[in-house]
Amino acid sequence: MKVFTNGCFDILHRGHFELLKYCRKIGTEVIVGLNSDTSVKELKGDSRPIFSQEDRRFMLESCKYVDRVIIFDDKTPYLLIKEIRPDIIVKGGDYKPSDISGSDLAKVVIFNYIEGYSTTNTLTGIKSEKICV
Repeated sequence: MKVFTNGCFDILHRGHFELLKYCRKIGTEVIVGLNSDTSVKELKGDSRPIFSQEDRRFMLESCKYVDRVIIFDDKTPYLLIKEIRPDIIVKGGDYKPSDISGSDLAKVVIFNYIEGYSTTNTLTGIKSEKICV
């Protein structure tokens, strides 16, 4: 079974790896749609991404749960999903399956967030830490 997930994957954390591990558990091929630098800026603002799309691709391709990473420029991965035709789309969070891009093209599975792990929490923690010299 071909499984697709997507996102910015700007700062990889345990929540991302748990999601990717779950994708591997339910499928034989895991494809990650990776938002390009341009689309991350559109979605998250001018201070993002933290890492370039090539660095983010390298990190994801280095993960044993991922078979392929495809960078896309659109705000949603709909056209990419239409092109690769996955059997299952996995999305993290509290979405309703009908709200997921591509839900008309494949079965959608929602993977619950891992409590305490998010890129926003990570960035907020880094910014709020006091650095002692």
